[in-house]
Parts: sequence; structure tokens; C-alpha cells
Amino acid sequence: MAETHTESGAGGDFDLSQFYQIFFEEAGENLDQMEQMLLNLNLETADDEELNGIFRCAHSVKGGAATFGFADVAELTHQMESLLDRLRRHELQPNAAMVDVLLESADASRGLLARHQAGGEGDAPPTADLVRRISELAAGGAVAPPAKPTPAQVVVAPAPSPKLASRADGVRDLQISIGPLDRPEQADAIQELFRDIPGLGSIKAAASERSGVRVFDVETASTDDDLLDLFAFHVAREKVAIVERSHESVETPAMESSAADHVGFGFFDGSPGAPAQVVLAQEVAVVQAIEPALAAKAAPGKAATAAAAAQPEAATIRVAISKVDQLINLVGELVITQAMLAQNSRALDPAVYQQLLTGLADLDRNTRDLQESVMSIRMIPMSIVFSRFPRMLRDLAGKLGKKVDFVTQGEATELDKGLVEKITDPLTHLVRNSCDHGVEMPADRIAAGKSETGTITLSASHQGGSIVIEVRDDGRGLSRPKILAKARERGIDVSDQMSDAEVWQLIFAPGFSTAAVVTDVSGRGVGMDVVKRNIAALNGTVEIDSAEGYGMKVSVRLPLTLAIMDGMSVGVGDEVYILPLSSVVESFQVKADAVSTVGQGSQLVKVRDEYMPVIELEKVFQIPRFDFERSSDIMVVVEAEGIRVALLVDELLGQQQVVVKNLESNYRKVPNVSGATILGDGKVALILDTGALVRRSRH
Repeated sequence: MAETHTESGAGGDFDLSQFYQIFFEEAGENLDQMEQMLLNLNLETADDEELNGIFRCAHSVKGGAATFGFADVAELTHQMESLLDRLRRHELQPNAAMVDVLLESADASRGLLARHQAGGEGDAPPTADLVRRISELAAGGAVAPPAKPTPAQVVVAPAPSPKLASRADGVRDLQISIGPLDRPEQADAIQELFRDIPGLGSIKAAASERSGVRVFDVETASTDDDLLDLFAFHVAREKVAIVERSHESVETPAMESSAADHVGFGFFDGSPGAPAQVVLAQEVAVVQAIEPALAAKAAPGKAATAAAAAQPEAATIRVAISKVDQLINLVGELVITQAMLAQNSRALDPAVYQQLLTGLADLDRNTRDLQESVMSIRMIPMSIVFSRFPRMLRDLAGKLGKKVDFVTQGEATELDKGLVEKITDPLTHLVRNSCDHGVEMPADRIAAGKSETGTITLSASHQGGSIVIEVRDDGRGLSRPKILAKARERGIDVSDQMSDAEVWQLIFAPGFSTAAVVTDVSGRGVGMDVVKRNIAALNGTVEIDSAEGYGMKVSVRLPLTLAIMDGMSVGVGDEVYILPLSSVVESFQVKADAVSTVGQGSQLVKVRDEYMPVIELEKVFQIPRFDFERSSDIMVVVEAEGIRVALLVDELLGQQQVVVKNLESNYRKVPNVSGATILGDGKVALILDTGALVRRSRH
């Protein structure tokens, strides 16, 4: 963590470092939001709302960085803010070079913040060149004539002497008038800000005071906007007037101003007599973070004035993932307890125990509702993953000299946060691969009768008990002859009779690459095997479909492995197994003559003119049978990866919620099993991996 600033006072030590993490998170969100807005900015028709939004993001980061003493971040974002300010005032026309330098500056700001977050470890990203480029761009347009002061601007009175207070060290001499005040303690709170925040500067009361207006002489390097942001929660913004003092004048009369003269201070539209609007949430994020600690040091009367600048109510709350996981585990234990009560109450006489059974039914319903609510907390939309790719593709396409449109579908599809974090890197490689290997150069696309701009599509959807993420491009596709030739060259056993699907799978071999030129993007033969290994570790699969000259599609299928799920219990011999209910299609009783045996002992069953592979769970798991006369005659049809198979079982035991326990962390990985659960009677039942069973039937 970065250096800690403390201040001793009557209330004890005041440590700003406790608010660092909140600042780092909110600064990261602002930089991400600014990046998205820059990427979506239409350079020809950029409107005021878009430019103001980007400006506010930079301003929020700058204000927070200055507050916490991160001068390098504050300086860089200040330069960004200067350029953005000229853009939003229409003194400059936005262009691609400006977007590029602002995006690079956002990246550099992230690096600087990460370094501060790590306690100053590592080298700071260089920013001198960025500052130079921003300054040149900011000075490159025609400067508009100065606008006349409006009620929405800070009015600065002219100093009586040409010698202004701005010194070589950047410190300014200011006279700040605050009032008229409802309570004198408000002015004391402003003085305490300068004592509590290191580097803010010095403040002392001036001789003049009139009609409840307090006047202070201030030396500070902070801008007017930064000071106004800090003062906002102690005194209304319209009651603050800032004037630069000359070196020759001992005292400058307080600025005569009404509340209407300062409504908005350049951030909001205002008119004389209109109430000042509340500072936008992003503008005041850092002030909100330090407000509770600073308010505790001020006099009790401050609460009333803080309420005057009411903050918008927060719509979200940050909670550590560990707390969410603990909550999910507790709900899981509740589900097990509820299942035990339900099982033990089945033998009770409803006429005698009606009230108890009604209560248990309510418990069942409430437990299910609670489980669904808790599980939804960890689910996040795929748009969080997708949002990182537009910037990456923009930079990569520019580097390769290609033109690429990026399309996303199914952004609202939700996936568990743990899976999202693990799937991001494989998807990044697939998208980069499509841009580098798939999409052709503009001239080549035109020669092939295509538009010069390629399209890469990233989509997500739920299919049964899985989520399917697809990366598609309309590029050159895979070359079957090239892949076979490369495989033979590397000594892989292949034949011309292999199906296309089998040939495409060859590119997942370690070190396999058909790239003619090795670049820093791809072509070193590392990546696709890692992609498949990472996805397999999540119990997922990767499939490729390609048409040479038209494009290719990579489909990643992941199971929705939640901590609690709906399952169907089936009995085989004395064993109980759980099938994910989302995979179950139907069940039926079958006669022995309906099952046909084909080559190598494989069995098929005919269901409504469709033949399905039959899997005998008794043989798969080598279950000992003591009732030798009995034979399995119930089939449960399950679907996975778009294929259906029939599982042969002895009996159907019912449907219930089950808590998924990780078998690998408690024992080891078992083929065809995705986890285990504890039944109501305390026994352990295995949860079957329907995807693995389907793949078994195909082989």
C-alpha cells in the first residue's frame, strides 16, 4: 500500500490509507468507463453529453489522486482533463490521434495506480512523452475567443496589481470567501481540511469579515475545481468565492457575489435563483469516501450542512468475494438440513402433523427462494468479459493494418464469477487469433470479393445445463491441406480419410502452428493447446467449425457448475446417483426387445423413430448386484453438447435440490463424475457428468 498519511487530533489518529482501496477501485471504474466512451465516440458527430462524460471521468480520477497525494496520477489526468476541456468547449475538433493518446494515458494511469497500490514497488510507466503529445494536441486547434462569464462559471475578480500570486513552484496565493454561513463551525471545518490533508497547502483567517462571510488567505497548488470539490460537503458550493491575490496587496476585499453567481461552477447548467445541483456521483466519489472520517473530526453542527449538499443514494455495495462464498456455503448447509427434515417427515401422518408438515413445506419454498437469490449474487453478465475486447481489437487491427468490426451477442448471459475470471484469457487468445490468422488484409479481402472490413463476432448463450461461447470470423478459415502437411511434418499420425472435425482438432496439439511468419501476436505455436487445457480444466470442451475462404467458428462449452442445483436422483443396485435436471429430457420404461446390440457390443434404443446410444450405469461404475433376478428397465434420456443418450437405471427416486461438493479437492478426479452431494439421510451420492457420458458413447 502507498505511503500512509496520519494526523493526530483530539479524536485520535486519522489515517487516510483506510480509504485507498475504495479510491483505487473507483478510479479503475472511471478509467474503464472513460475507455468505453472513447471507443464509442463518433469523431464526426460527438455531442456535448459524450465529451462531458469523458471529461468527468478524468476529473474524478484527478481529484481523488490529488486528495490522496498521488501527484504523478494527478498530473497526467490533469493534462488529459485540459485537452478534454477544450474538446467539450468546442475549441478543438476531436480526431483519432486525440483518442489514441487519451487511451494510452488511461493505460498509463492504471499502471501508476497499480504501482501506488503495491506500495511503490516496480518501475513507474513513463508519462513525459504522453504529457508532451497531449499538450501539443491541446494547443493544435484554433482557440475560440474567451466566453463572457455566465452564471455557470467561476467568476474570478481582477487583481489590483499585475503581479499575480502564481509562483515558480506552482503554489498560488488565494483569498477565499465563504458565506454567509448558517453556523460558524462550517468555516472551522474548512480550516481542518488543510490540516488533515497533507500537501493541500496552508490557510489562515484574513482580517476582513462581514455579514457572516469568513475570508481566508490560502497558499495551495490545487486548482479551483479541486478546492470546490473538497469544500462541497461542508458548505454549499455557491457560498464559496475564490480570488487570486497579488503580492503587493495585503488584503483584497471579499468578492461581492450572490448564490446565483456560482451555480454549477462550470459543471452544471444554472440560472440566477435556481438551486445548485448536487455534484455528480463520479465527481464526488473520493470526497464521499473520506467524508465519514473527516466529519468525525468536525463539530457536531456540520451534519446539517453536509445534508444540504445531499449525496445521491448509492445503488450498489462492495462486498468481499470471500463473504459471498461463505454465504453460499451456509445456504448449502441449510439446503442439506432441509432435505434431511423433508426425508424424515415422509413417514408422518398428515392428519396428525398437519401444522408441522405445512411449516416444512414453507421451509422448502423459502430455502429455494433464498438459494436462488444468493446464487444470483455471484452471477455476472458476459458483457463484463466482452467489454475488454473492443480496445484490444482496435489496437491489434491498427498494428496489423487490418480493418475489423467487432460484434457481440448475448451480453446479458450470466456466468459464475469464478468461471468468468478463468475463461477470459482463453477467449482473449481466440479473439487475437481470429484477428491475426483469420481476417485477411483489406486488399486480399477485396480480391476475394469480400468487403475490406472483416467481422469478428463474440456470442454467449445458455444451452441446457451449459453456457456456449462462440468466437466467429468471416476470414480465410482453416486450410485442411496445410494442417495435414504440418501434422505429417511434426510426425503426427494422420490420414486423408480423417473427417474435417478431426483435422481441425489437430491445431490443439502442443507447439502446432501453420503461421508462415512468427510475430509478437501469434505464430509461435503456443496458445491453442493452452486454450484447450484451460477449458478442459473447467470441465469444458472446445469445438471448431471452418469453411476455407468463408471463415471459422470456435465454440467453447462450459458446464454451469453452481454450488447448488436441481437434480434427479436415480437408483442403480444399492447406489444413488444424481443427474443435473437441466440435462434430463425424459424418462420411460423400456422392454428388453426394444434394445438392439450393434458392433463391439454397443447398444441402441429406438425412441420415436430415432436411435440413441444406451449407457448402462451398472457397467460404467461396476456396481455389484445382489438382486440377481432384477434387471434395469428404466431409461433416462439426457442431452449434452447437442447429443442425446439413454441411461439405463433401476429406479427413479425423485427430484431435489442438491449441494455440489468438489470431489477433486476432497478425494480425486473420478471419470464421468462432476461432483458429489450429501443426501437427506447423510449418505454421499455422486453427481454424474452427462457431457463425459455423451463423449463416452461417441467413442
